Amino acid sequence: MTDAIYEEARIYPTDKRGQRELTALLEKEGIRRDGNLEYTLGLYDQDYRLVATGSYYKNTLRCLAVDSAHQGEGLLNRVVSRLMELKADQGELHLFLYTKCGKVPFFRDLGFGEIARVEGLTAFMENRRDGFSRYLAGLKAQSRETGGTAAAIVMNANPFTLGHRWLVEQAAARCDLLHLFVVTEDASLVPFPVRERLVREGVADLPNVLVHQTGSYMISSSTFPSYFIKDQGDVIQAQARLDLQVFQRIAGALGISARFVGEEPFSQVTAIYNRIMAEELPKEGLRCVILPRREESGAPISAS
Repeated sequence: MTDAIYEEARIYPTDKRGQRELTALLEKEGIRRDGNLEYTLGLYDQDYRLVATGSYYKNTLRCLAVDSAHQGEGLLNRVVSRLMELKADQGELHLFLYTKCGKVPFFRDLGFGEIARVEGLTAFMENRRDGFSRYLAGLKAQSRETGGTAAAIVMNANPFTLGHRWLVEQAAARCDLLHLFVVTEDASLVPFPVRERLVREGVADLPNVLVHQTGSYMISSSTFPSYFIKDQGDVIQAQARLDLQVFQRIAGALGISARFVGEEPFSQVTAIYNRIMAEELPKEGLRCVILPRREESGAPISAS
Protein backbone atom coordinates (compact mmCIF):
# COMPACT_ATOMS: atom_id res chain seq x y z
CA MET A 1 0.00 0.00 0.00
CA THR A 2 1.10 3.57 -0.61
CA ASP A 3 0.49 6.76 1.35
CA ALA A 4 -1.70 8.04 -1.51
CA ILE A 5 -4.65 5.83 -0.56
CA TYR A 6 -5.01 7.50 2.85
CA GLU A 7 -6.93 10.71 3.30
CA GLU A 8 -5.76 13.23 5.87
CA ALA A 9 -8.26 15.21 7.95
CA ARG A 10 -8.48 17.10 11.21
CA ILE A 11 -10.65 15.54 13.91
CA TYR A 12 -12.54 18.38 15.54
CA PRO A 13 -13.79 18.26 19.16
CA THR A 14 -17.34 18.69 17.81
CA ASP A 15 -17.04 15.70 15.44
CA LYS A 16 -18.82 13.05 17.51
CA ARG A 17 -18.15 10.21 15.09
CA GLY A 18 -14.53 11.19 14.69
CA GLN A 19 -14.08 11.43 18.45
CA ARG A 20 -15.62 7.98 18.97
CA GLU A 21 -13.30 6.48 16.33
CA LEU A 22 -10.32 8.28 17.86
CA THR A 23 -11.04 6.91 21.33
CA ALA A 24 -11.60 3.41 19.91
CA LEU A 25 -8.30 3.43 17.97
CA LEU A 26 -6.33 4.68 20.97
CA GLU A 27 -7.87 2.09 23.26
CA LYS A 28 -7.22 -0.67 20.72
CA GLU A 29 -3.53 0.27 20.73
CA GLY A 30 -3.35 0.45 24.53
CA ILE A 31 -3.43 4.23 24.82
CA ARG A 32 -5.71 6.24 27.08
CA ARG A 33 -7.09 9.51 25.77
CA ASP A 34 -5.05 12.53 26.88
CA GLY A 35 -7.00 15.37 28.46
CA ASN A 36 -4.95 18.11 26.80
CA LEU A 37 -5.17 18.04 22.99
CA GLU A 38 -5.23 21.22 20.90
CA TYR A 39 -5.22 19.63 17.46
CA THR A 40 -5.82 16.06 16.31
CA LEU A 41 -4.97 14.64 12.89
CA GLY A 42 -6.48 11.51 11.40
CA LEU A 43 -5.54 9.32 8.45
CA TYR A 44 -8.46 7.47 6.85
CA ASP A 45 -8.53 4.51 4.48
CA GLN A 46 -10.67 4.22 1.32
CA ASP A 47 -13.70 3.25 3.42
CA TYR A 48 -13.09 6.32 5.59
CA ARG A 49 -12.05 4.30 8.62
CA LEU A 50 -9.53 5.90 10.97
CA VAL A 51 -6.24 4.01 10.73
CA ALA A 52 -3.72 6.45 12.25
CA THR A 53 -3.78 9.52 14.44
CA GLY A 54 -1.63 12.03 16.28
CA SER A 55 -2.18 15.21 18.25
CA TYR A 56 -0.30 18.11 19.73
CA TYR A 57 -0.65 20.23 22.84
CA LYS A 58 1.47 23.38 22.82
CA ASN A 59 4.96 22.18 21.87
CA THR A 60 4.44 18.47 22.63
CA LEU A 61 3.31 15.71 20.29
CA ARG A 62 1.03 13.12 21.87
CA CYS A 63 -1.55 10.37 21.37
CA LEU A 64 0.32 8.93 18.39
CA ALA A 65 -1.20 5.65 17.22
CA VAL A 66 -1.49 3.44 14.15
CA ASP A 67 -3.99 0.60 13.81
CA SER A 68 -2.06 -2.64 14.26
CA ALA A 69 -3.43 -3.88 10.92
CA HIS A 70 -1.66 -0.98 9.16
CA GLN A 71 1.64 -0.83 10.99
CA GLY A 72 4.75 -1.00 8.83
CA GLU A 73 3.24 1.24 6.15
CA GLY A 74 4.98 4.44 7.24
CA LEU A 75 1.79 6.00 8.59
CA LEU A 76 3.23 7.12 11.93
CA ASN A 77 6.08 8.82 10.07
CA ARG A 78 3.50 10.63 7.94
CA VAL A 79 1.45 11.72 10.98
CA VAL A 80 4.47 13.02 12.90
CA SER A 81 5.87 14.82 9.86
CA ARG A 82 2.53 16.54 9.20
CA LEU A 83 2.14 17.62 12.83
CA MET A 84 5.67 19.05 12.74
CA GLU A 85 4.79 20.96 9.57
CA LEU A 86 1.69 22.42 11.22
CA LYS A 87 3.69 23.54 14.25
CA ALA A 88 6.37 25.02 11.99
CA ASP A 89 3.68 27.08 10.25
CA GLN A 90 2.90 28.50 13.71
CA GLY A 91 6.56 29.34 14.27
CA GLU A 92 7.02 26.48 16.76
CA LEU A 93 10.14 24.62 15.65
CA HIS A 94 11.31 23.09 18.92
CA LEU A 95 9.07 20.13 19.76
CA PHE A 96 8.98 17.48 22.46
CA LEU A 97 7.35 14.09 22.86
CA TYR A 98 7.00 11.32 25.40
CA THR A 99 6.93 7.73 24.24
CA LYS A 100 7.34 4.17 25.36
CA CYS A 101 11.00 3.21 25.63
CA GLY A 102 10.64 0.65 22.85
CA LYS A 103 9.62 3.39 20.39
CA VAL A 104 12.76 5.49 20.93
CA PRO A 105 14.66 4.09 17.87
CA PHE A 106 11.76 5.03 15.57
CA PHE A 107 11.72 8.64 16.76
CA ARG A 108 15.51 8.81 16.59
CA ASP A 109 15.18 8.02 12.91
CA LEU A 110 12.85 11.04 12.62
CA GLY A 111 15.49 13.32 14.13
CA PHE A 112 14.44 13.26 17.80
CA GLY A 113 17.05 12.99 20.52
CA GLU A 114 16.50 11.41 23.93
CA ILE A 115 16.69 13.68 26.98
CA ALA A 116 15.81 11.23 29.76
CA ARG A 117 13.95 8.00 30.42
CA VAL A 118 12.34 5.93 33.14
CA GLU A 119 13.20 2.39 32.13
CA GLY A 120 10.16 0.32 31.27
CA LEU A 121 7.79 3.29 31.42
CA THR A 122 8.61 6.32 29.29
CA ALA A 123 11.24 8.34 27.45
CA PHE A 124 11.36 12.13 26.97
CA MET A 125 12.60 13.34 23.56
CA GLU A 126 13.03 16.53 21.52
CA ASN A 127 13.52 17.24 17.84
CA ARG A 128 16.84 19.00 18.42
CA ARG A 129 19.56 16.49 19.17
CA ASP A 130 21.68 19.15 20.89
CA GLY A 131 18.79 21.07 22.45
CA PHE A 132 19.31 19.98 26.04
CA SER A 133 23.09 20.31 25.75
CA ARG A 134 22.64 23.90 24.58
CA TYR A 135 20.26 24.57 27.48
CA LEU A 136 22.87 23.26 29.94
CA ALA A 137 25.56 25.39 28.28
CA GLY A 138 23.31 28.44 28.65
CA LEU A 139 22.83 27.73 32.36
CA LYS A 140 26.59 27.43 32.84
CA ALA A 141 27.10 30.74 31.04
CA GLN A 142 24.62 32.41 33.44
CA SER A 143 26.28 30.89 36.50
CA ARG A 144 29.37 32.00 38.37
CA GLU A 145 32.16 30.34 40.28
CA THR A 146 31.96 30.63 44.06
CA GLY A 147 34.44 28.04 45.22
CA GLY A 148 31.75 26.84 47.62
CA THR A 149 28.54 24.85 47.68
CA ALA A 150 25.72 25.23 45.15
CA ALA A 151 22.09 24.20 45.67
CA ALA A 152 18.80 24.49 43.80
CA ILE A 153 15.09 25.15 44.18
CA VAL A 154 12.48 24.50 41.48
CA MET A 155 9.23 26.40 41.92
CA ASN A 156 6.11 27.31 40.00
CA ALA A 157 5.37 30.37 42.19
CA ASN A 158 1.74 30.84 41.18
CA PRO A 159 2.20 33.56 42.39
CA PHE A 160 5.35 34.23 44.45
CA THR A 161 4.33 34.47 48.13
CA LEU A 162 5.95 35.18 51.49
CA GLY A 163 6.10 31.42 51.92
CA HIS A 164 8.19 31.10 48.75
CA ARG A 165 10.39 33.95 49.92
CA TRP A 166 10.96 32.19 53.24
CA LEU A 167 11.95 28.96 51.48
CA VAL A 168 14.45 30.85 49.30
CA GLU A 169 15.90 32.66 52.35
CA GLN A 170 16.37 29.38 54.23
CA ALA A 171 18.04 27.67 51.29
CA ALA A 172 20.23 30.66 50.38
CA ALA A 173 21.52 30.81 53.97
CA ARG A 174 22.72 27.20 53.70
CA CYS A 175 24.79 27.43 50.51
CA ASP A 176 27.16 29.75 48.69
CA LEU A 177 25.11 29.87 45.46
CA LEU A 178 21.41 29.07 45.04
CA HIS A 179 20.02 28.32 41.60
CA LEU A 180 16.31 29.18 41.59
CA PHE A 181 14.43 27.61 38.66
CA VAL A 182 11.02 29.05 37.76
CA VAL A 183 8.80 26.64 35.79
CA THR A 184 8.46 28.32 32.40
CA GLU A 185 5.42 26.48 31.15
CA ASP A 186 2.24 28.55 31.04
CA ALA A 187 -0.19 26.15 32.70
CA SER A 188 -0.90 28.30 35.75
CA LEU A 189 -3.37 30.99 36.73
CA VAL A 190 -0.60 33.59 36.73
CA PRO A 191 1.22 33.86 33.34
CA PHE A 192 4.90 32.97 33.29
CA PRO A 193 6.23 36.49 32.53
CA VAL A 194 4.40 37.77 35.62
CA ARG A 195 5.51 34.85 37.79
CA GLU A 196 9.13 35.30 36.71
CA ARG A 197 9.06 39.06 37.34
CA LEU A 198 7.59 38.58 40.81
CA VAL A 199 10.26 36.00 41.66
CA ARG A 200 13.12 38.16 40.38
CA GLU A 201 11.83 41.20 42.26
CA GLY A 202 11.17 39.12 45.37
CA VAL A 203 14.75 37.81 45.64
CA ALA A 204 16.63 40.79 44.19
CA ASP A 205 18.18 41.60 47.58
CA LEU A 206 19.69 38.11 48.00
CA PRO A 207 23.12 38.33 46.32
CA ASN A 208 23.79 34.58 46.13
CA VAL A 209 20.53 33.70 44.31
CA LEU A 210 20.46 33.19 40.53
CA VAL A 211 17.06 32.93 38.82
CA HIS A 212 16.71 30.65 35.77
CA GLN A 213 13.92 29.58 33.43
CA THR A 214 13.27 25.85 33.18
CA GLY A 215 12.33 26.05 29.51
CA SER A 216 10.46 22.91 28.47
CA TYR A 217 12.81 20.59 30.31
CA MET A 218 11.04 20.40 33.65
CA ILE A 219 7.59 18.92 33.41
CA SER A 220 4.40 20.07 35.06
CA SER A 221 1.68 17.72 36.25
CA SER A 222 -0.83 19.44 33.95
CA THR A 223 1.01 18.60 30.75
CA PHE A 224 2.86 15.38 31.50
CA PRO A 225 1.17 12.98 29.07
CA SER A 226 0.11 9.89 30.97
CA TYR A 227 -1.90 8.31 28.18
CA PHE A 228 0.41 5.33 27.70
CA ILE A 229 0.78 4.48 31.39
CA LYS A 230 -2.17 2.52 32.76
CA ASP A 231 -1.78 2.83 36.53
CA GLN A 232 -2.26 6.30 38.06
CA GLY A 233 0.35 5.61 40.72
CA ASP A 234 2.84 4.77 37.98
CA VAL A 235 1.95 8.05 36.25
CA ILE A 236 3.02 10.15 39.23
CA GLN A 237 6.14 8.07 39.77
CA ALA A 238 7.09 8.23 36.08
CA GLN A 239 6.73 12.01 36.01
CA ALA A 240 8.71 12.46 39.20
CA ARG A 241 11.50 10.12 38.13
CA LEU A 242 11.69 11.71 34.68
CA ASP A 243 11.95 15.13 36.31
CA LEU A 244 14.74 13.85 38.53
CA GLN A 245 16.66 12.40 35.58
CA VAL A 246 16.62 15.84 33.97
CA PHE A 247 17.49 17.59 37.23
CA GLN A 248 20.45 15.30 37.87
CA ARG A 249 21.98 16.34 34.55
CA ILE A 250 21.40 20.01 35.39
CA ALA A 251 22.95 19.47 38.81
CA GLY A 252 26.00 17.85 37.24
CA ALA A 253 26.48 20.77 34.84
CA LEU A 254 26.20 23.42 37.58
CA GLY A 255 27.94 21.60 40.42
CA ILE A 256 24.72 21.49 42.48
CA SER A 257 24.96 19.26 45.55
CA ALA A 258 21.53 19.77 47.16
CA ARG A 259 17.91 20.46 46.25
CA PHE A 260 15.62 22.28 48.68
CA VAL A 261 11.88 21.65 48.62
CA GLY A 262 9.02 22.88 50.74
CA GLU A 263 6.95 20.47 52.79
CA GLU A 264 3.51 20.02 51.23
CA PRO A 265 0.82 18.86 53.67
CA PHE A 266 -2.10 19.44 51.28
CA SER A 267 -1.01 18.01 47.89
CA GLN A 268 -0.72 14.24 47.56
CA VAL A 269 1.15 14.54 44.25
CA THR A 270 3.74 16.95 45.71
CA ALA A 271 4.14 14.73 48.77
CA ILE A 272 4.88 11.75 46.50
CA TYR A 273 7.36 13.89 44.55
CA ASN A 274 9.13 14.86 47.76
CA ARG A 275 9.28 11.24 48.92
CA ILE A 276 10.75 10.06 45.61
CA MET A 277 13.28 12.90 45.64
CA ALA A 278 14.30 11.99 49.18
CA GLU A 279 14.82 8.39 48.05
CA GLU A 280 16.48 8.94 44.67
CA LEU A 281 18.67 12.05 44.93
CA PRO A 282 21.05 10.61 47.55
CA LYS A 283 21.75 7.70 45.18
CA GLU A 284 23.27 10.30 42.83
CA GLY A 285 25.22 12.04 45.57
CA LEU A 286 22.67 14.85 45.97
CA ARG A 287 21.02 15.91 49.21
CA CYS A 288 17.26 16.46 49.35
CA VAL A 289 16.36 18.95 52.06
CA ILE A 290 12.62 19.20 52.86
CA LEU A 291 11.88 22.39 54.78
CA PRO A 292 8.68 22.87 56.80
CA ARG A 293 6.44 25.58 55.39
CA ARG A 294 6.35 28.94 57.08
CA GLU A 295 3.17 29.42 59.06
CA GLU A 296 1.05 32.40 59.93
CA SER A 297 -1.66 32.19 62.63
CA GLY A 298 -0.98 28.44 62.81
CA ALA A 299 -1.55 27.77 59.09
CA PRO A 300 0.95 27.44 56.20
CA ILE A 301 1.21 30.59 54.07
CA SER A 302 -0.57 30.14 50.74
CA ALA A 303 -1.20 32.23 47.64
CA SER A 304 -4.65 33.13 48.98
